Amino acid sequence: MTGGSRGIGRRVVERFLDAGASVVFSGRDEATGEQARKELDAGDRALFVGGDVTRRQDAERMVDAAVERFGRLDVLVNNAGGMPGFALVGETDDALWHDTLAVNLHAVFYATRRALAHLVPQRSGRIITMSSIEGKQADPGLGAYATAKHAVIGLTKAVAREVGPLGVTANCICPGIVMTDMIQDRGPLAAQVLGTTYDQVVAAFVAKAATGRATTADEVAAMAVLLASEAGAGITGAALSVDGGATCS
Repeated sequence: MTGGSRGIGRRVVERFLDAGASVVFSGRDEATGEQARKELDAGDRALFVGGDVTRRQDAERMVDAAVERFGRLDVLVNNAGGMPGFALVGETDDALWHDTLAVNLHAVFYATRRALAHLVPQRSGRIITMSSIEGKQADPGLGAYATAKHAVIGLTKAVAREVGPLGVTANCICPGIVMTDMIQDRGPLAAQVLGTTYDQVVAAFVAKAATGRATTADEVAAMAVLLASEAGAGITGAALSVDGGATCS
């Protein structure tokens, strides 16, 4: 799993371990990752691999580490992502555009391509990628992010078509707003671009949900567990919303 040290990714790791899986997870910060591994208290069933998955070598190393440690790969979860910055499209500079696509799209491609080299020969496996409600819509200030999240859905559909007959499924999860540390850290910057407040930005996203509340990390993780299980074998090429009805699709 990419990006498993904190937030949604950390909860997915926990739910997979609870289900009896062995998990390799990555993250940019070595200290945070090792602390997470210790807190998981899963012994040899959890391995942290430090690295920046926007670099092809690091993404591939994370995938290969699972095979080296446990003898095979069954599930890849592309969770790493983020919002390097916020800007209206007409004010988006090259650096923001490229950085956003690197972490949200290129990293997914690198890890997915490497995973397929293991999954296709064994004719089984799952690829699960975190998109977003922004993969189904687009809010002001999030043009680059929405573009990347739409793109990973397209990539996932292509993979599903190509490897479905070979026993491999590929799906996206599209969470609504989840109150992770990333949202808390980056939300004020988005509010500044939009000329509003952090609380108003959060309230606007929550107001879209039919449930009238934010999505929880555990709700997103539960979908990942379903897709990874035998019960999820018939689901592929899908972009599944876990957003409390914010997109109603």
